[in-house]
Amino acid sequence: MASILRSAPLPELGSAVWRATELGAAGAATLATGHAVLDAELPGSGWPVGAISEILQRRGEHNEWRLLLPALRRAASGSVVLVGAPHVPFAAALAAQGLDARRLLWVAVATPAECLWAAEQALRCAGVAAVLLWLAQGRAEQLRRLQMAAQVHSKLLFLLRPAQVQAESSPAALRLLVVNPTDSDALQLHIIKRRGPPLERPLLLPARPARLAALLAQTGKAWQGVEHALGRIASAA
Repeated sequence: MASILRSAPLPELGSAVWRATELGAAGAATLATGHAVLDAELPGSGWPVGAISEILQRRGEHNEWRLLLPALRRAASGSVVLVGAPHVPFAAALAAQGLDARRLLWVAVATPAECLWAAEQALRCAGVAAVLLWLAQGRAEQLRRLQMAAQVHSKLLFLLRPAQVQAESSPAALRLLVVNPTDSDALQLHIIKRRGPPLERPLLLPARPARLAALLAQTGKAWQGVEHALGRIASAA
């Protein structure tokens, strides 16, 4: 066997060989992220289909929709399942940005075990296009089980986790740390893991258009007013 391997020069092996100094080719299908600067740095120029894409964020920051919406709009017409989301999605705002709210399926769970179980069942469903799983803690073997389910059923799987787990090992094919600078509306993306050489500098996603930023700010203030009113009603009761 050793003599056979020695007789085949590396260039003749083509895509069967990947050099760590090069950006790897996608092992399966991908879906463009909708962010050209990010696509240029990912194997296959997009989110991997049939693998975990792990997105890490600092406490109090929630930029997942801004990052994922362009791809979810173009994903297959199936459901987008949200497991363990910290907040009920604001369907009207998502619909205004092109994601049909009727595609959203929000799964309320109480424990990490329920999160993992619900996500795995969703990945097995033929009518599901993508699964977003918010998970603070998860053992390596549990994440590998999710990775296998995503691979077998060729589904988009986005794992949303806190930045504190950055040093932990992960079976994810792609890991990103998303940072929202305090002095800018732009997003910084740090590629922690990909099939390719380390990326020393973070990527910068442009700030949102001023009109959209103003609209979102107004929506946020209106929603805070509704929450305040509901809180006063609940207190009075």
